[in-house]
Amino acid sequence: MKTIRLIITAFLAVFSLSILTAQNGESEILTTTEITVKQGHHAQFIEGVKSWKSCYLENNGKDKWNMWHRQQGVGNLYVMSGMIPNWAEMDREDEASNECYVILLNLIMPHIEKVNSRIARSMPDISRTFPEEAKYIRVNYYEVHKEYAFEEVINAVNDAIKKKEGQPRGLWYNIEYGGPDTPDFMIAEPFTKYADMDIERDSPAKIYTDLVGEEKAAELWEVWFDTLQNSWSYTFKLNTEMSN
Repeated sequence: MKTIRLIITAFLAVFSLSILTAQNGESEILTTTEITVKQGHHAQFIEGVKSWKSCYLENNGKDKWNMWHRQQGVGNLYVMSGMIPNWAEMDREDEASNECYVILLNLIMPHIEKVNSRIARSMPDISRTFPEEAKYIRVNYYEVHKEYAFEEVINAVNDAIKKKEGQPRGLWYNIEYGGPDTPDFMIAEPFTKYADMDIERDSPAKIYTDLVGEEKAAELWEVWFDTLQNSWSYTFKLNTEMSN
C-alpha cells in the first residue's frame, strides 16, 4: 500500500500550471515528483500516462501538470511538477483522479521503478517570469550548510544581474521537504530551444565583479565557498503530450 500511495502522489498531488509558472510576487509551494521508468518500459509508460490523461480529461478533471524528461544522468527519469498557493490545497478532493485509478494501477505502475517526491518554496523576489514558449530548462541544484549565507550570495549576485540585464536569469526555489539526498536550493533557467544555450553571456560572477570591483567580490566568493557543499546540473525537455 505504501508503494501505491507514493505513485498516486506522482499523479494526483500535482496542481496548478507547472514547475515554472510566472511568479506572481507571493511565495508558493512547488511539488516535484521524480519518476524513474524501468529499463525497456519507456514506450509503455508514455502510453500509460497518455491514457490516464485522456481518462482524466473525459471526467472533467481541472488540475494541470507538466511532465519534464531529464536529458542526462543515470536512468530514464521524468519530473512531474506543479504549484499550489498553500497547504490547504492538499486537502482538495479530485473526483476525476479517482475515476482513473484503474488505469494508474494497470498501465502506469508496472512500468515505474521508483518515485521520489519533494516540496519546495518559490523565491519570487529573485526569480524571473517564465516564457510560455520555453520547452527546455537547465536546473542547477545546490547543497549548502549555511542557508542564510547562501541566500546572501544569491541575492547580491541576482541584484547585479537585474541591473545589467533587466531581470533574473532563472527561477529560484528553497527545497524544504525530501529525503537525505535532497538539495537545499535549485534554480531553473528556461530556454525555447537547445541553440539558446550556445548564446555567450557573461557569467554571474563576472557581472557581480564588474559592478562592485574585485576586492568586494572576493569577500562574497569567500562566503560562497564556505557555505557550498555540492552542486550539480541537468537539462530537462517538456513533454507536452504527457502534460496538461
